[in-house]
Amino acid sequence: MDPMNRGPEDFSQDRRDDSTGGRGGRQRPPRDPLTPDFGQPSPALARTSQLVSGDYLLTVNPVDGSEIEPCPPGERPGRPVKYDAQERIELARATRPPLPPGPALPRLPLLERQEDRERLVRLLARGRSVRLTGPSGSGRTALLDQVAEDCLDIAPDGVVRLSGHRRSADDLLHDLFGAVYNAPLHRPDRALLLELVHEVGAVVVLDDLEFGGAQLDELLEATPECAFLLAATPDVAAPSADSHVEEVFLGGLGRGSSLELLERAVGRVLTDEEAQWAGDLWFESEGLPLRFAQAGALLRQRDQLRADPDTFDAFGYYEGPGAAPVDAPFDSDDGHDVPLPSLAEGAAPAALLASRLSGSARATLRFAVTLGGEIPHQAHLPALVGDQHADAALAELVSCALVTTVGGRYRLATGVQVQLEAAGYGDDTVERADTAARHYAWWAGHPSVGPERVAAEGDALLAALLALVPSTTPVPAEEEPPASVELARAAAPAFAAGLAWSAWERALRSGQEAARLAGLVHEEAYFHHELGILALLGGQLDRARAELEASIGLRGALADKRGTIAGRRALALVADRSGGALPGGRTAAGEEVPDAMYEESQSPPGGVPAAYAQPEPPREPDASLTRQVPPTPAPPAPTVIGGGAAPSRKSVVTGTRRNLVAAGAGALLAAVLGTVVTLGATSNNDQPPSDKVNTNPSATAGESGGDLGADKADQGGDKGGDDSASTAEPTDPGKDGIPGTADDPTPSSGGTDEPSDEPSGTKSPDDPTKSPTKKPTKSPTKSPTKPPTKSPTPSDDPTSPDPTDEPTTPDPTDPTDDPTTPDTSDTASRPVTTAPVTSTDAGTPSGSGSVM
Repeated sequence: MDPMNRGPEDFSQDRRDDSTGGRGGRQRPPRDPLTPDFGQPSPALARTSQLVSGDYLLTVNPVDGSEIEPCPPGERPGRPVKYDAQERIELARATRPPLPPGPALPRLPLLERQEDRERLVRLLARGRSVRLTGPSGSGRTALLDQVAEDCLDIAPDGVVRLSGHRRSADDLLHDLFGAVYNAPLHRPDRALLLELVHEVGAVVVLDDLEFGGAQLDELLEATPECAFLLAATPDVAAPSADSHVEEVFLGGLGRGSSLELLERAVGRVLTDEEAQWAGDLWFESEGLPLRFAQAGALLRQRDQLRADPDTFDAFGYYEGPGAAPVDAPFDSDDGHDVPLPSLAEGAAPAALLASRLSGSARATLRFAVTLGGEIPHQAHLPALVGDQHADAALAELVSCALVTTVGGRYRLATGVQVQLEAAGYGDDTVERADTAARHYAWWAGHPSVGPERVAAEGDALLAALLALVPSTTPVPAEEEPPASVELARAAAPAFAAGLAWSAWERALRSGQEAARLAGLVHEEAYFHHELGILALLGGQLDRARAELEASIGLRGALADKRGTIAGRRALALVADRSGGALPGGRTAAGEEVPDAMYEESQSPPGGVPAAYAQPEPPREPDASLTRQVPPTPAPPAPTVIGGGAAPSRKSVVTGTRRNLVAAGAGALLAAVLGTVVTLGATSNNDQPPSDKVNTNPSATAGESGGDLGADKADQGGDKGGDDSASTAEPTDPGKDGIPGTADDPTPSSGGTDEPSDEPSGTKSPDDPTKSPTKKPTKSPTKSPTKPPTKSPTPSDDPTSPDPTDEPTTPDPTDPTDDPTTPDTSDTASRPVTTAPVTSTDAGTPSGSGSVM
């Protein structure tokens, strides 16, 4: 049940259900006997609501603060749909200002406005936007009403009435969206909003516009299918030259039309004296219709006084501040003649008109002055004024033209507030603001009041809050909070749930200031949290971070665990939307982020220099013995280089960390394997022959399937040191002339032939078949190890060659020979590769064959 709109109540306990034998269909559960009932009413549950704003799901929590999270896919609303014609009519009727109680008031005609009316309709029918410029009180709102009725069938989406009072361009876009689309609890983001309003085709009647220039251009560009009828005062910025907005100026009425309007307002023909007075008023007011409507109210009151001098004091209407004395009657035929108001009273009639109203109407005017011109809804007047019939005061104010419609509510007419303040209606403003704030705080927080109604009354609530904040003083902790803080706490969640976010922001900022002045730290933390949520919804991440950090700090000092958790969740979402950690290297919870947590996601295109030097690679083998392997992927052409070692090269490892690790692992593996081979080469002669390293090449099996041959050691025949003996062509020791056959002589047991470390097997046709018969006595390099003094027997090593076979010599001219091992003259002092090595005699001249 709405506390301000009491409908039919049916809470009788005598309701019976015949199907249950005269007993209620649902019995109340028995009360727990262990819980004493002290007659205390249970506290009302906090009203929470969920709505979708862009990509976020917002849960409005008036206790600990709103919670925000990315909207799950299942909670995302569908694309909004438009209202149909009947729904638009009902919605327009609901947004109109309420009719005052009592008999219907006469509707004044539009005089001298027919030509302007037809011109505006023609321009709107052609799709042109028009701005109607006129001073306050010139009848702009009445003309807009007539034009709106004439344009109902022009646009496919009908006519949309909006109010620009204290509204920005973004607010008006959301208002237009809400008037055309049926999207409850859904506030689209900027991109979707522009897409939806782009499809709206309506005649938009916008009254009380307060901006122009670039903001107006933004509004018009976002709605290209709409024709706008804008109404503004001359002090509002004009449209830009590129907006192509037609401008129509609205002035005052002529003398004859002004007198006719005054007669319509009085309801009779004017006397000569009244006509003369009206002429002077027309010259003073420049023919503004509002002044003649108020002058008509003065003449009606004069007629009532002439009929009965006690008409306006029968109920003590002239009691209290601001009351004016009764005009002293002068002699007349009936003895009750009242003089006409002075010209000054006719030009500023608010004080005189208010003095002849009821006490409730005058109290309503005082509240209106306190609220900055806002008239509270007529349902609130009995509670504010203290009179159960105070809702009738609105009819009195409307009949006297002291108030005018602004959107869906009433405000004091132009100039009335200044006139009433001069008459003393602005006294005791703080007391009336406190009364209004406490009433609105109770009403806005009532569970039966919907957020839409709170949003509709938002201007009055914000006016009460704004009037009360400067007078807020510190309060002790044991006392109740001031009315300003209570009102802000009750109204802010309702504004958020009602999608009135402009009012939500103003309520939060006023509440934060009031809480600071009152010294209520926990309330101030709440308002900081809500401001951070609002900034996050608007995409202002820096402001959201600052507000949330302030809220977390205050709540952490108060040990408010639930509030701190809610703030940290929102701050984590801010950090996620910001693309990383918060400024200063802190996480959402406030901890410092260690440097090790930052991982390099991708290396630069040029690579990262190595953190340490790569081990020096082995020297390249003799170019005459091995084939060069260029660094390019294309295979190089074979070349013949006559001796000498190629210069060594050093490279810097570049690339990612994975490349660095792989390169380091390969270097380490090569060093380990080289150490193992070196240790085997320098071991004693009792070890297996596999550790014997020689500079001479190993031989393989011959073409006829003979055993592996081995280089024969020097038998002492060459004592001289002549190198020709080691390079002479070997002769066939056998009878058949083919080496490696059974008729070859067997080596002596005391020879110094060195076994080969190659495995035994059948020789392929590509392997060399000959080997030198004598060991050279000179070589360009010194062998790292001494020749073995004892040849191992076949039983010592299963891989040793058969002593009955003749070792063969590789063919130096064979183009298929591709040794891959560098010169072994210094292999004992550096690592070697893991592949099987094959070396040739270091003393072999380069002319003996080509090396591929």
